[in-house]
Amino acid sequence: MFKLYRVVDVVRVPPEKFSKPLEEAVYEELRRIYEGLISEEYGLIISIIDVDVDPVGRIYLGDPASYHRVEFTMLTFNPFLKEVVEGEVANIQSHGVFLNIGCTNGYIHVSQITDERAEYDPTRPALLLKSPTGIIEKNDVLRARIYSLKMDSARGIRIHMTIKQPGLGKVSHGK
Repeated sequence: MFKLYRVVDVVRVPPEKFSKPLEEAVYEELRRIYEGLISEEYGLIISIIDVDVDPVGRIYLGDPASYHRVEFTMLTFNPFLKEVVEGEVANIQSHGVFLNIGCTNGYIHVSQITDERAEYDPTRPALLLKSPTGIIEKNDVLRARIYSLKMDSARGIRIHMTIKQPGLGKVSHGK
């Protein structure tokens, strides 16, 4: 799920950025610090939006940078267990499907696609199924449910999904 958070922080503006407008310098620093960061509290921070900077900063002895109180909005991706998502098939392997769900990919193992045997066709690449879904190819749109989720700042977000439940599965064919 995508969420917006309003956050207050103090940002260090290095002296080499003093020639830029304060808002621009602070925005660049916030992007450098936060974008791409994975946090237990917020999830994956995608973008910084709407920055309000206190123009009166502080300078500390021994540090030539200025420190400014900042209030800003973050756009985050914070998925949760049992969430239903839709995404486009990004990659197909013999062991499963990688589904692009916006800012990251989730994984659907073959055992979570169908109870029957699925055959991998490396020439397409595609998974051939006996169920009504038929074939899963790249760019097909699937509806899936998240059943396992791990957020780790070192390894990224790991999302495992299923399409075996009612209402889930192939939504449309690829482009």
